[in-house]
Amino acid sequence: MATNAIDQTRRMLSLVTYLRERPGARVNDVARAFGITEDELIADLDVLPMCGTSFRGGDLMDIDTDGERIWWHNPDDVAEPLRLAADEATALLVAARAVATLPGLREGDRQALLRATAKLEAAAGEAAGASSRLSVTFESEGGVFADVDRAIAERRRLWLRYYSPARDELTEREVDPIRLFAVGHTYVEAWCRLSEARRTFRLDRVAEIRLLDAPADPPPVELRDLSEGLVQPAAEDPEVAIEVGPGGRWVAEYYPHDSAEELPDGGLRITLRTPDPASLRRLALRLGGDGRIVSPPALAASARQAARQALTAYGE
Repeated sequence: MATNAIDQTRRMLSLVTYLRERPGARVNDVARAFGITEDELIADLDVLPMCGTSFRGGDLMDIDTDGERIWWHNPDDVAEPLRLAADEATALLVAARAVATLPGLREGDRQALLRATAKLEAAAGEAAGASSRLSVTFESEGGVFADVDRAIAERRRLWLRYYSPARDELTEREVDPIRLFAVGHTYVEAWCRLSEARRTFRLDRVAEIRLLDAPADPPPVELRDLSEGLVQPAAEDPEVAIEVGPGGRWVAEYYPHDSAEELPDGGLRITLRTPDPASLRRLALRLGGDGRIVSPPALAASARQAARQALTAYGE
């Protein structure tokens, strides 16, 4: 029967308790008790040694098997009361104090965070001393994040001045935020009232933001699965062909593509799909002499024009 990550996590938590109480348990008995195959059990046992009370090797579970029996060599060490090391306490305290300074943070959340920080300082004792000499300052994205988070919590509409690199322009728009997520950068997914469609906005490209009194009322939408990345081309998206030299082969590693054919000079002819082909002009400029857009012809001409304009501006 197929299992998901949540089911496996629950099983492995139970497995830890089971093995602690049964040193030298037989593989077949354990598999039968959990209703899984022996191969599935061995797969779980391959993961457990990477788990423990911290990132330090000595605090990880020392579990192994000879194929017939399972041995846990340090159950008492792992079961000791959890204590924060100096570096862990410092990291937590610095992060907590930094988050408490975010503009737009709800006052109730700020006070709860400050109370938790005080308790952590008291528990950490001398280990907390180093954190008082460190500080973190958020760039403007931090304030944007706080405003978006507040808008989602209070179900309020947002006004944005947003920079679109594909068009190299700032636009003003009202959006109904749906969710925040991070895939390399931090984004807000929202219903855009300007385009009357779902759009994704990168927080570091928000030039200005305001919470509006109007309630957010996005239409029902199915949330996309982002486990495969933010850009997930669809079959109906326009096709673009790019030829890159040896110095541009990295494009095939960073961009989802349909095919990558070897070229005689050691380069690649990459075919990909994108809902916004114009956004690839920036890629063409970045590649410089290491690549060019081949098709569609209109996009190739647009990329050449953008390159000429950039060279002209550079000469001036």
